[in-house]
Amino acid sequence: MERLGDDMLGLVLKRITDRRDRKSCSEVSRQWTRVEGLTRTYLRALEPASMPSFLPRFPNLVTLETGKRIPDFSLEIVARTCPNLRTLNLNVHLNLTVAREFEDLALDDVSDNGLRAVAAGCQRLMNVTLRRRKGIGDVGVIALAGNARNLSVLDMSWCDSITNEALSAITTLSSLTVLCLQGCAMVTDLGLSYLAIGSSSRTIRKVDLSECDQITDAGVCMLSEMSCLQELNLAECGPAITDVGGVALSAVHSLTRLDLSWLINLFAVARNCRNLVKMNVTGCELITGEGIRSFSGHGSLEILVLVSCCNVSADDLEHTVLECRSLRYAGLDRALRGWMSSSAQEKLSQMCRIDWF
Repeated sequence: MERLGDDMLGLVLKRITDRRDRKSCSEVSRQWTRVEGLTRTYLRALEPASMPSFLPRFPNLVTLETGKRIPDFSLEIVARTCPNLRTLNLNVHLNLTVAREFEDLALDDVSDNGLRAVAAGCQRLMNVTLRRRKGIGDVGVIALAGNARNLSVLDMSWCDSITNEALSAITTLSSLTVLCLQGCAMVTDLGLSYLAIGSSSRTIRKVDLSECDQITDAGVCMLSEMSCLQELNLAECGPAITDVGGVALSAVHSLTRLDLSWLINLFAVARNCRNLVKMNVTGCELITGEGIRSFSGHGSLEILVLVSCCNVSADDLEHTVLECRSLRYAGLDRALRGWMSSSAQEKLSQMCRIDWF
């Protein structure tokens, strides 16, 4: 068999997407090992600390991910080796074993220094996820925002050191569409004011602020300035968000998905958001049956989750589901099921899929 040239072999390998098949190809010969590395665009690192020994083989990576502890020196290797990187996924998927590992070795995990190195060396980054990386703070994020100007997705959920200063830098990004800040407890209304007036206010479509418990009505009102906002999560943001914030959200006509779960002082839901497709008001204890019934004639609502709302009756549920013709799914409180006749339950199940929680 005639030996394939590197160019021809590269064309062949680019058509092989299965990871196991690519691994087998890389074991054929030294040439195949080298060319497979040159054509590899995705890598999941199981031992990030060993990157200096294997990463130089993959200079054309577009996507790199690892949920393991990754020291700064490994990210410095990434910065020097992978200038074409578009996606960096460092999300930590937490379980008991991983939690103990990160608790014991937190000082050896990625810090602002590692993120700064990547920001400088991988300026084409578009998607960066840093969930639960406790060593990441404002300095690293500011460097990222300053270098990766095409960044469109940024997830900093549970990065405890993130403050309003980082948000001030992020809002200069004119390509940002998704921003996740779940559990960033140091973010306040001031940070939301930056979001509302920065360049990114005209591009951001999704914001997750769940469990950011320093946010108040004042901050929520500022979000109404974000004209492109389609998806907003304010779940468990604390008692300082009331119906004042709820009414303000009605001005965001672009909203299609809204999570207000466990806002215990909210009773005025955003019923004027005529484009809403999904709404979750689980645990909103002050929401009344009248408030829920106002969605009866809604023309776009397809998903409604309504659990642990003690002022909403079985009759309110029945009326809303039967009259909201666009509904495809409803998550309802099982405690109210016993107050509903069998015929009523049958009617509801004919209208849309029902889950009882």
